[in-house]
Amino acid sequence: MEADRRTRLTPDERRAQLVALGVAFLADSRLDELTIEELSARAGVSRGLLFHYFGSKQGLHREVVRTARDSMLHATEPVPDLPPLERLHDTLARIVAFVREHGGTFYSLVRGVASVDTEVRAVVEEARAEQAQRVVAVFLELGVPDTPLLRIALRSWIAFAEEALVETALGTDLLAERIVGFLERSARGVVEAVEAEG
Repeated sequence: MEADRRTRLTPDERRAQLVALGVAFLADSRLDELTIEELSARAGVSRGLLFHYFGSKQGLHREVVRTARDSMLHATEPVPDLPPLERLHDTLARIVAFVREHGGTFYSLVRGVASVDTEVRAVVEEARAEQAQRVVAVFLELGVPDTPLLRIALRSWIAFAEEALVETALGTDLLAERIVGFLERSARGVVEAVEAEG
């Protein structure tokens, strides 16, 4: 009885535990395979409890994707004290490490935009906007003029980088340094193309 009291979770703790189980599910499975039934079986709780916390399968997906997104952004947060190009290199190296360590999570994040749920897509787009801003900041510090074309180009580069990471970090055994170098060169090439436009 005493042990039961010690291990009983508060509603917030139980909800966080269920979201964590959902994120862990992404390690080996796609987001669209995560159902209320699957998670209730893994957690050993009733379907009704999951509906109570999340309202629907889409609500569950939103919370899982939001948590996964925040985990990725935190793990790859730029080190502000590094010079711009070193910061870009370091951030890309940590992104490659994150993708290789959490491949299912990353895949679900970048493919989450295919979800029919507009809020899930919005969560994914927020991550892309944050990553794009990080790259824009590097080139602004290097003296590249802040123009709409620069921001469009680097936001587009994020989509390119995601696909490259899926195909290289997840799809091959290429050395991480080679992937990082390729991404660095491609980002600089995009900026050079923008500058050539004047």
